[in-house]
Amino acid sequence: MRKEIKILGAIAIVVIIAAIVGANYYRNSIPIERNPTRVASSSLVREDSPTLGAADAPVTIVEFLDPECESCRAFNPKVKKILKDYDGKVRLVVRYMPLHPNSLSAATFTEAAGEQGKYWQAQEMLFQKQPEWGTKHGAQAGAPADINALFRKYAMELGLDTNKMDSAFAQNKYAAKLERDKKDGQSIGVRQTPTLFVNGRKLINLNESDLKSLIDEELKK
Repeated sequence: MRKEIKILGAIAIVVIIAAIVGANYYRNSIPIERNPTRVASSSLVREDSPTLGAADAPVTIVEFLDPECESCRAFNPKVKKILKDYDGKVRLVVRYMPLHPNSLSAATFTEAAGEQGKYWQAQEMLFQKQPEWGTKHGAQAGAPADINALFRKYAMELGLDTNKMDSAFAQNKYAAKLERDKKDGQSIGVRQTPTLFVNGRKLINLNESDLKSLIDEELKK
């Protein structure tokens, strides 16, 4: 009798183990869609949005950024590297999500530079010099007293027409565009910067590896 009980117990253990292994195999065999929701292109790209890369590239990265955002500054070189690595296959579209005190002025600077053919140079300069003009936190909180004077200095370094730059600031020329971008972003759930979409699929984890994985998945389609 005891022998039969031991045999039945052993069989029960084997059955339980087989069930656990089978369940794990089943779960692992099902492809996991990391981001099933795809945002419509009409909500992501506007005709006047700054773009970099081939217009007919099969993959479009849309980045909602804030020029004053430290994370945007840190991630920018990775985005630019990916554009080089996937030359001709990926294009970048910039949208604004101004969330910091000097964001609107910084975006105005890049947009005004863009009208003179130097948008990307201006963006790169602002990221490089962000510690000079950006709002500081902690013991050295605050920003430079005359932020516009710094931007004018940067304009001169880029060889821009400073009169046109001054006019853009005086007229608050891009206020409507910046507000529109912010509302567009909020409507699709953008709450922080940078937030990136790859062919409408939101990048969940902000790292180069996951961004490349999304791009590769889109290129296979």
